[in-house]
Amino acid sequence: MKIKKGDTVKVIAGDSKGKEGKILEVLASANRVVVEGANMVSKHTKPNATSPNGGIIKQEAALHISNVMLIDPKSGKPTRVGRIKNAAGKLVRVAKISGEEIK
Repeated sequence: MKIKKGDTVKVIAGDSKGKEGKILEVLASANRVVVEGANMVSKHTKPNATSPNGGIIKQEAALHISNVMLIDPKSGKPTRVGRIKNAAGKLVRVAKISGEEIK
């Protein structure tokens, strides 16, 4: 996968189109990611130890990985991701727009 936990991404399709946020979780087997503040759903919960009153909780749901694009660290625009070998011979991710290495 070209996107990892902690990356900043922009949602490019769906109800949350245009929102930016950090990747909270990557579900590799399902090709999905959970983005902070995007694709919010209402979950009904019974009273339990963590929420004594229960009720309706807003939380992020998973998005398909094709619906998000990584934000270029240099320009701040959405970009595709490539992989090249650096000087040490290790494969690193790079932004296609600027050629900047993605940490």
